[in-house]
Amino acid sequence: MRSVHKSVLPNGLTVLSEPMKSVRSVSVGIWLRTGSRQERAEENGVSHFIEHMLFKGTKNRSAEEIARATDSIGGHLDAFTAKETTNFSIKVLDEHLPRAFGILADLLKNPLFEPAHISNESRVVQEEIKMVEDTPDDLVHEIFTQTYWRGHALGRPILGTRHSVGSFDRKRLRGYFRRHYTPNNMLVAAAGHVPHSRVMDLVNQEFGSLPAGPTLPSGKPPIAHPHLQVRHKKDLEQVHICLGAPSYPQPHKNRFPAYILNSVLGGGMSSRLFQNIREKRGLAYAVFSSLSSFHDTGCLSVYAGTATDKARQVIDLVLKEFCQLKSNPITAEELQRAKDYLKGSLLLSLESSTSRMGNLARQEMYFGRYVSQDEISRRVDGVTAEQVLAVAREFFHPERLAITVLGPLNGLKLSRSDLAC
Repeated sequence: MRSVHKSVLPNGLTVLSEPMKSVRSVSVGIWLRTGSRQERAEENGVSHFIEHMLFKGTKNRSAEEIARATDSIGGHLDAFTAKETTNFSIKVLDEHLPRAFGILADLLKNPLFEPAHISNESRVVQEEIKMVEDTPDDLVHEIFTQTYWRGHALGRPILGTRHSVGSFDRKRLRGYFRRHYTPNNMLVAAAGHVPHSRVMDLVNQEFGSLPAGPTLPSGKPPIAHPHLQVRHKKDLEQVHICLGAPSYPQPHKNRFPAYILNSVLGGGMSSRLFQNIREKRGLAYAVFSSLSSFHDTGCLSVYAGTATDKARQVIDLVLKEFCQLKSNPITAEELQRAKDYLKGSLLLSLESSTSRMGNLARQEMYFGRYVSQDEISRRVDGVTAEQVLAVAREFFHPERLAITVLGPLNGLKLSRSDLAC
């Protein structure tokens, strides 16, 4: 039985920990309930940009000193920005936790935002944006997302645009930082060889005296836009396809049947898409489905990269799988295999202190509580073929499907009737 502890400081900062007696490492992360979704239109990309800037120097350490301080304790310092969260984390031996947490706290309390660093990092991030534009499997997903959630911050790119990033200055960064990097918008999660009391002592020392900060608006849920988008890009060797359907928010009661559906459809090497499109017909090297779930909405998407003259055939094969999933229950063998795949993936993903730390934080942010492996296994095992069929019938309606096709299209055209399933 996993032992998970939770405390909340008077200023609203939530602290979670999970002791792991069998390891010597400790992973600790400071999570912000803020990502690209919380940005105003003119701020697009600022969450990711600030994530970069926090490593460029603080009142106490230069960028080089941050790197040296981390290396001197054998630590692994990392960060990422997502649609709804930003994370800064470090993994070290248990004896180095105080120094490691001091580095993290320094980043989040004392950034400099030097104008020269902002100018330099602006060029770096703009090159990162160009890299996405030069990677067609990333680009087709970005185009799909921007169109599917158009008019809403969820549809804007996490990196921002070259124009928005080029406009960032110290005033804008500091304003966003003051609004969002506050204790009531933070969560500290730790997992590894450490007692909860020790984590609390460190958090109280660094953040306990800080004011809570303003309460941020939750924002309106996005409206999905089923679209048909064909974008010609002649200098590519493949056609890249992203086909999506509406799905559930992260905490939805039907999320487990949706996980099973995704697994059967395109979640692994035994999935229907992989077997029928890649293995049996050799039409694609990469073909898979995935679920993107947020606080209040979600999307199930299928990606495939194929030859120019095979694009229509691949689209038709994906739609055929949609049709079959909503017409007939999956087999008992498929159902059991999907359950075993999901439970096995979960257990394997939680073998390190870093993954357990992230799991604690995400569960708190989306469910407001710790969800045990036993509970998840029970929920997965409880899914029936009829529940999966009901989910497929809810998701796969031609008028609700969206598709983005990118590549050398040779006159490919799509109409709503082409998405019949």
